[in-house]
Amino acid sequence: MPNLKRALGCLLATCVVLLTWAVSPAYAFDNPELLPDVETPIIDLADTLTSIQEQQLIANLDQLEAETGYKLRVLTQFDRTPGRAVKEFWHLDDKSVLLIADSRGGNLLGFNVGDAVYNLMPRTFWIELQTRYGNQFFVRDNGEDQSILQSLESVETCLRQGGCQVVPGLPREQWILTLITSALGGIVCGFAAQPRDGKVFAWQWALIFSPLWGILFIAFGIGPVVTRTSDWLPLARNILAFAIGALAAYLTPIINHSASDAT
Repeated sequence: MPNLKRALGCLLATCVVLLTWAVSPAYAFDNPELLPDVETPIIDLADTLTSIQEQQLIANLDQLEAETGYKLRVLTQFDRTPGRAVKEFWHLDDKSVLLIADSRGGNLLGFNVGDAVYNLMPRTFWIELQTRYGNQFFVRDNGEDQSILQSLESVETCLRQGGCQVVPGLPREQWILTLITSALGGIVCGFAAQPRDGKVFAWQWALIFSPLWGILFIAFGIGPVVTRTSDWLPLARNILAFAIGALAAYLTPIINHSASDAT
């Protein structure tokens, strides 16, 4: 009986080890054997980029380093990674940015940023960059390759112009959000300015509510647009949305009063 229990215990332990080995990815934290034999700014272990994309990207990264002195390096991985060995391979320093693309996490992109680069682009920039291009919806609609290429394009643009506080460009989803907040700000302003106490325009109430509609319109409606794009069209649309919302809210009691008088 003891021998049977011992045999069952050994069998169970063996099964656990085999299952663990079968489902665990071959992940190495420091595996220089995965590094290429030649110097290259891209290590595409996950085969995310096509050969043409990789060649064009290598040329862009080399040109950027020659012009600005900043290094951009790309590592894609899935079940294999060289880990910390890339630091010595690429001689990463304070003027380096390492993009790590790994589809096993909730967000495809990760960034290892040098201190000198943080002086040009703060941590909030990298959080926004990761959120915009690395989220699962963007990757699903555009592909992992475009997630990498477009995020690097934003970084290159900012390094060439001496830094950025926010990620350049205004995605349609973000613009729609600014449009909605602009309209809401107009509604609040128009509601506050409705005729009261015999006054055609209650500017005192509009002034009292100005922190609310000002935040909605200026901080959330105008600010994200002017800091991310020089295109005047989304700005004009947001201003128009504010005006329409304010006018609609302001005229609502007048229209209702006229309708009740007519009946």
